[in-house]
Amino acid sequence: MAEKRDYYEVLGLQKGASEDEIKKAFRQSAKKYHPDLHPGDKECEEKFKEVNEAYEVLSDSDKRARYDQFGHAGVDPNYGAGAGGAYGSPFGGGIDIDDIFSSFFGGFGGRRSRGNAPQRGSDVEASVTITFEESAKGCKKTITYNSVSTCDECHGTGAAAGSQPKTCSACGGSGRVTINQRSPFGVIQTQRSCDACHGTGKVIDNPCRKCSGSGRQRKSRTVDVTIPAGIKDQQILNIGGHGNAGYNGGPAGDLHVYVNVRRHDLFERRGDDVWCDLPITFPQAALGAEVTVPTLDGKAKYTIHEGTQPNDVFKLKGKGFPRLGGRGRGDQYVKIVVEVPRGLSNQQKELVRAFDKSTNEKNYAGRKGFFEKLKKFLKNDE
Repeated sequence: MAEKRDYYEVLGLQKGASEDEIKKAFRQSAKKYHPDLHPGDKECEEKFKEVNEAYEVLSDSDKRARYDQFGHAGVDPNYGAGAGGAYGSPFGGGIDIDDIFSSFFGGFGGRRSRGNAPQRGSDVEASVTITFEESAKGCKKTITYNSVSTCDECHGTGAAAGSQPKTCSACGGSGRVTINQRSPFGVIQTQRSCDACHGTGKVIDNPCRKCSGSGRQRKSRTVDVTIPAGIKDQQILNIGGHGNAGYNGGPAGDLHVYVNVRRHDLFERRGDDVWCDLPITFPQAALGAEVTVPTLDGKAKYTIHEGTQPNDVFKLKGKGFPRLGGRGRGDQYVKIVVEVPRGLSNQQKELVRAFDKSTNEKNYAGRKGFFEKLKKFLKNDE
């Protein structure tokens, strides 16, 4: 098996990075290597998987703590398989690293603080890239991501086929033992994780070979996601029960899907409104014309009024994005761009000069106002 890279190195981070830095690095790397942006590129596909795996560990405080102390052996159930122990622990068969952490703090805190009680699995994250039109109309996508699932060979028991875990005789199945310690103030009773079963309440004499007795395995999963019309770039969809498997019969965590929306060549989104530029000719602006305007629903006709100016904006009501969780749609705003012709022939230039001579200040209200202000400014400056 190829040696895994350091998870901090994968995300371009230093050890000790903050949660916000980890999230930011993940989003940047996920966008960079997303398979939708590199179809057929196996190297990018592998790097995308590597980025997701690194984020799954570093975004979870418990897993990150184990990883910082024990490396890959502390978080990957398949890393170093055959060495024995839950999560392929280097400390020997059947040892759960969570119990090692809890013992550092006298048996308080940590995932095993309630012994073998059912606990919810952690959440995982994935991302999907959609087009501008798909964000407007809604769509369905199949998401592929990695998560920790119940081992399909032992069905989560951790015991090999044909055998079952036994109730721990040392703690009676509670996963906790009481310790009497002498002190200058008398005998003090404390509780800690049971050494015999490491807090599970069960003892596995014959561990499952596939998961090394952890009852869990890392898998690639797929889920069909309905993306609602009107979703914005970087919004998150929550898919309940599709995260990492729970512990001791607890429910699975959730899947958080980050939605990336590609930019459009014509449109720009502002809130629930859509903006676009519309180039027209000088004659169209001066005389008025019927033009074709692109919209999210297709083509639309609009009448340009006589004397339309550059940067004038008109509105197409209800032609924007659907409002998420609300009624109706935003609007579309179209900004006029008057294009000055280039490469005129001599004849065309003469016609322009003749036209210019035929006009006066009444035809140019903005120009007239400017020179009146300029005249006043120069007079005050004398």
